[in-house]
Amino acid sequence: MEAHTKTPTSLSLPWKTRIFLSAITTAFELVRRRDGTVNRRLFNLIYFRIPPSSKPINGVKTHDVVVDPTRKLWFRVFTPTQHAVQDLPVVVFFHGGGFIFLNANVKVYDDVCRRFARELPAIVVSVDYRLAPEHRYPAQHNDCFDVLKFLDDNENRLKWLPHNVIISRCFMAGDSAGANLAHHVAQRACEFKFNKLKVIGVVAIQPFFGGEERTISEIELEGTPVVSMIITDWYWKAFLPPGEGHNRDHPIINVSGPKAVDIANINFPPTIVVVVGFDVLRDWQKRYYEWLKKSGKEAYLMEYPNMCHTFYLFPELPESGKLILEVKEFIHNVLKKVCSSTYR
Repeated sequence: MEAHTKTPTSLSLPWKTRIFLSAITTAFELVRRRDGTVNRRLFNLIYFRIPPSSKPINGVKTHDVVVDPTRKLWFRVFTPTQHAVQDLPVVVFFHGGGFIFLNANVKVYDDVCRRFARELPAIVVSVDYRLAPEHRYPAQHNDCFDVLKFLDDNENRLKWLPHNVIISRCFMAGDSAGANLAHHVAQRACEFKFNKLKVIGVVAIQPFFGGEERTISEIELEGTPVVSMIITDWYWKAFLPPGEGHNRDHPIINVSGPKAVDIANINFPPTIVVVVGFDVLRDWQKRYYEWLKKSGKEAYLMEYPNMCHTFYLFPELPESGKLILEVKEFIHNVLKKVCSSTYR
């Protein structure tokens, strides 16, 4: 499953994708204020939101579930209708956006979660967590973990999830900041005693990690689409609580750095790490993969040398479809091992 390929010297993408990526980058720039706040009103005008649909769209129906109205914590459930009589795992998905932007109901994430639900297949739970800088760390990680506790409650599960979901076959998944959440929530889940829920795998797509050190990819790939060293520094500053002396070597950011949590004795689940050639975060992502391996954990590295950050959100790219297939294979292999160990 691991792939090690050489990165091309320049990024090659269809013009349509380039235009859209440029628009995303510009939109993020427009709504970021110098004082560290975000123009939410302008941002909400830019990103189109999709309502839930009880009528299947592309073979998947959806509904929204409120976990805690006081903090506006909710999630969207994606149910593939062609697999209604088949037992399915649950994929708890955390969206990207640097902990600052986007939501579970924006079109790009509604679309991609439909693809996951239909093609894996799986019941997908896409979490809408609170955003920084209005709500700083640990709000996002607490929100996502609280969704796991909500799903583990038998009454909640029977009321809100399809009858064919197998909650003991649960995967954490996310892209960018969502992949950061997937790792840390999975780590926390390993040390928590659930009733039935069990995290058995992690899908970390271009995880958003960092540190005080400047890596080669951060320096040499400055100017690639969506993320840059300047932007990620702004994100981290908006994410961390002010006035507490934290820096980018905080273990929630530099997961494998000098303050890293020792996971050697934690039953951390198998993890697939997706890395691309044109991403300033590439070196941090590879360090994460290497740290998992050194910690004695089952980890797989998938590289897409001619892609940039958020590439898989664009279905017109062949690599986007390939990623879905790779995630499907990973989930299938993990489920196969879990099932075989269960019946021994």
